[in-house]
Amino acid sequence: MSPKRILFTASAPVHFACAWPVYQALAADPRVELWLSGGFKKGTPEAPVYVQAGFYEPFGVDLSRVIPVERSRAEAFDVVVAAHLNPVLPKSFGKTVQVFHGVSFKNLLVREKYTEFNYLCLAGRYHAEFYRKKGYVRANGGTCIVTGFAKVDRLVDGSLDRAATLRRLGADPAFPTVLYAPTGSKHNSMETMGLDVIRAIRAEGRWNLLVKLHDHPKLTEVDWAREVGALQDARVRLVPDWDIVPCLHAADLVLTDASSAAIEFTLLDRPVVFLDVPELFKDVLERGGALDLETHGRRIGRVVAGLPDVVAAIGDALAHPEREREERRATAAHVFHGPGRATERTTAVVLHAAGLLPALPPDLEVLKPEATPCRS
Repeated sequence: MSPKRILFTASAPVHFACAWPVYQALAADPRVELWLSGGFKKGTPEAPVYVQAGFYEPFGVDLSRVIPVERSRAEAFDVVVAAHLNPVLPKSFGKTVQVFHGVSFKNLLVREKYTEFNYLCLAGRYHAEFYRKKGYVRANGGTCIVTGFAKVDRLVDGSLDRAATLRRLGADPAFPTVLYAPTGSKHNSMETMGLDVIRAIRAEGRWNLLVKLHDHPKLTEVDWAREVGALQDARVRLVPDWDIVPCLHAADLVLTDASSAAIEFTLLDRPVVFLDVPELFKDVLERGGALDLETHGRRIGRVVAGLPDVVAAIGDALAHPEREREERRATAAHVFHGPGRATERTTAVVLHAAGLLPALPPDLEVLKPEATPCRS
């Protein structure tokens, strides 16, 4: 029997970072043939251009399997795996699997269009409940499956080394480490106050500051990497990696606005400080987003309105990491199903979609459409 052809496609590095563990798990399986396409999405929405140079290299994949978008469009695949809403689809394909690229309380992954995928791999009960509440769990839509979030397995499986990560980035492991991870949406904290925040933390000199910029921010007129790079010193380091997970593991505190990094960080039960971004939240709501600040949201940390309070908030949070602990643990349990083995479960979904696994494992949950009451 010929190997099943599986295409992974992405239009931003974070998309593939979320699918990468599944790709690695499948790479040694002789029953499948893996291919990659997509790239940095440039141009305009009407005429997008995909640039592949430098996109997949940092992930250590077999570059001979990376094919231009034009070629992927013309070929046939058994399964397409994506972590974003609008992948470039091939001419012919069997099934599509969505693994998503974030768990932020902005909830931009809760959209009806995602139900066009054959299989939706949800991170946990929280998003399962949201999909059901929105009416997206139905017989004529994609199958929603609670698999867990493969991207964050390494946060809890013991495979990462904090000191090694910090030394590789040029930071001193002896210092407490703050990870600043702004989101990419309009009016994010990098746009509104980011450089001043970095300067204030640098002036304090008590902590390592790792700055992990969003890899596809909405505002592209400013070269944030260049601006932050100019502020680097012994304590401040610009993270060049596409994958944030090792930095999350190495951090003692996450500083953000509305990034998924904050929710992912709850798996480590360490403090979070939020920079307030009211205009960002307003924009999300105006675009019809499912912003949720009530269930968990920013309750997992403390919110600072502006620059004067940032340094004090970081110092206090590091001194009292037990605060918000109950909410952090509740969030992690609600958002993430079985962390540490999500890659295994998500890989099983891909193999099932390819017809190589007759039944799904029992430790994932397939959401069933609610029965429609009979009309009398």
